Order: sequence, then structure tokens, then C-alpha cells
Amino acid sequence: MRLIVLSAGLSTPSSTRLLADRLAEAARDDLAARGHVASTEIVELRELAGDIAHHLVTGFPPPRLSAAIDAVTAADGLIVVTPVFAASYSGLFKSFFDVIDPDALSGKPVLIAATGGTARHSLVLEHAVRPLFAYLRAVVVPTAVFAASEDWGSGGDAYTDGLPGRARRAGVELAALMAARPAGEEPQDDVTVLERQLADLRFD
Repeated sequence: MRLIVLSAGLSTPSSTRLLADRLAEAARDDLAARGHVASTEIVELRELAGDIAHHLVTGFPPPRLSAAIDAVTAADGLIVVTPVFAASYSGLFKSFFDVIDPDALSGKPVLIAATGGTARHSLVLEHAVRPLFAYLRAVVVPTAVFAASEDWGSGGDAYTDGLPGRARRAGVELAALMAARPAGEEPQDDVTVLERQLADLRFD
């Protein structure tokens, strides 16, 4: 199975990339428990910024960007992580999906996540990122993961899961969707089978 992890972090090292890696590990672990082997490819958007701008102006993707688009559209599952800028996803993150065919992600399982300096930005995932992928008709897992600065190293409390717990839950949900259809199979228009698969999930 092909798992593509897309990080829109701008620095090195990046908390956005760190979160992406944790989510990928959670998804791979659950896929392995289900008897599936997942190959993982990381797409760092900061390395493609110039190519994305070129494509937006000319309408033609340079080879490196074309390869990234092909990887994303052919994936069995996606993990997408953006830093928060001006109370929304980053411009680089949005620009990448602007150059993808609007039908290319239809029915594709997607885990959405974001990073920011404060938990007050966590609703970005619900008011900006989730609607973007709803427009693209992707199947977005129920658990979106936001990591604020104070979340790193936090185990949560009696009322709220810490970052490790939320990452695991989201990874399990993505793995369930990916395992619901054979690797490489084109997604169906009717996604109720995938939704039932999520409804059957149980967490200890």
C-alpha cells in the first residue's frame, strides 16, 4: 500500500514534519497489525515552492512537481500537515492542491493535521482544512490532529487525550480506510462502505 505524507513546514527541523512522521508511524503500525505493508513517501512542499509558482503561472508542472502530484493522486492514503498562518492553512499548502485536478482525490482516505503556537488555532482544521478536502471529495478521517507548542511531550489528562493518543487514534482511522479497499484500487463514488468501516472501529 502507498502512504504519501505531505508536509508544508517551512523550516528544518520543522514541528510540522515531526507531526507528519508521528502520524505516519501510527498509520503504518496499524496497517501492519492488519497484515498490510505500507511504503511511505514524504513530500516536502518547501522544496517545491518555486515549481508550484511556475505551474500556477505557466500551467505546466516541472518534472519534480509532476512526480509529487502523481505520487499524491496515486496514493492509497494521504497524511497532510500544514502550519497555521493568519488563522488558516499556509498559502504553500493551498497552492499545491490548487494545481491538482479537482477530481483526483475523490474517495481517497486523508488524515488532516496542523501545527501552531497555541491551541486557540486548533479550529483551523475544522473551518479551513476539512472543508478543502470535502470540496475535493476526499474521505477525511474523523480525528483531526492539531499540535500546539505545549502539546509536545504532553500526555493529556482525564478529559483530553494527549498528542500521542490523538495521533494513534487518527492513524488507526486512516489505516482502517486504507485497508477497506485493495491497494491500488480506484476509489468508488459511494463511500458509505468506508464510513461503515470507521463506525465499526473500537478503541481500548
